[in-house]
Amino acid sequence: AAWLIESQPTTSDETVVAGGTVVLKCQVEDPDDSSLQWSNPAQQTLYFGEKRALRDNRIQLQKSTPNELTISISDVVLSDEGEYTCSIFTMPVRTAKALVTVLGIPQKPQIFGHEQPIDEEKIARLTCRSSGSKPAAQLRWRKGNKELKGRCTEVVEDPNGKTFTVSSRVEFRVTKEDNDAEVTCTVDHESLQNTERSTTQKLQVHYKPTAKIEPHPLYPREGEKLRLQCDGQGNPVPQEFLWEKEGSDTPLQLSSDSVLFFPFLNKSDSGTYVCTATSSMGSVVAKYNLDVSDASPVPSTSGPYHAVIGGVVAVIVFLLLSLLIVLGHYLIRHKGTYLTHEAKGSDDAPDADTAIINAEGGQASGDDKKEYFI
Repeated sequence: AAWLIESQPTTSDETVVAGGTVVLKCQVEDPDDSSLQWSNPAQQTLYFGEKRALRDNRIQLQKSTPNELTISISDVVLSDEGEYTCSIFTMPVRTAKALVTVLGIPQKPQIFGHEQPIDEEKIARLTCRSSGSKPAAQLRWRKGNKELKGRCTEVVEDPNGKTFTVSSRVEFRVTKEDNDAEVTCTVDHESLQNTERSTTQKLQVHYKPTAKIEPHPLYPREGEKLRLQCDGQGNPVPQEFLWEKEGSDTPLQLSSDSVLFFPFLNKSDSGTYVCTATSSMGSVVAKYNLDVSDASPVPSTSGPYHAVIGGVVAVIVFLLLSLLIVLGHYLIRHKGTYLTHEAKGSDDAPDADTAIINAEGGQASGDDKKEYFI
């Protein structure tokens, strides 16, 4: 019994990816002067020793010795799957089986349901599908870097009866932030040998518009030109712009042009202007309060110069006032001296004329004159 076990041919089961090459090795310790033989699942002989038995150029001899027969099958197809038999024709015939499993490579997955734009706050329903896997492949989803939970996974046998088509569906509510978001479906399968096969699609989400009014120039002046730009954003972008002025019943402008133009600004143009931007997703209102300034206003940058000039004027005024005070004191002082002299002369004068002469120090000269005439 031990001898029978030792003399039994040995083989191993093999797994090969469709399109690849499989090697079948058969070994025996006691050939007993007989040759080894490989036959396919249909019991057709492939090789008997070194001799080719089946005309199939995909099948090649790798090694033939009394103890070993190794062959290879290239460009493997799904129909090559099955049990291959290694035999040695002794008495009795001894055989060994080798199960060849052919893996069906899943096709690149396809994503459906993204072809039309999805309105914001609506539910996106996307389906991913991949055919040709054997055994059935696994599918997984992600949006950006975030995993999405797949649901309703289906496995359907392909028409060839050997491979499978797998499909998976995801559902989620979209927001405006999902516009241009990348959704990826990845197929995982043992035939891909630790690599992944995936497909990515961008979402298109329609969302309501937004708008704001930008003035050019930023500070409108009387007599200048002015452009009011109604900057509309959204998907789709607004295509219609209605301009109105608050307090006026008549619309100013309704067109696809987002610009309201003033060739020559007047004070009367001041007021609140309203732009209504409209897209297929709705309308939005933006307002701008126009305050037309004087034609040649003092530039705001002259503020520091004003302060300097004001300071200089204040110093000059202070100096003038100081000068006036000093001058006043001087005048008052001299007037007081004059009165004192007059009073001094009147002390012993018999009349006013004599008092004036005395005050001017003319007493001595009067005496001189008297002496002169005497």
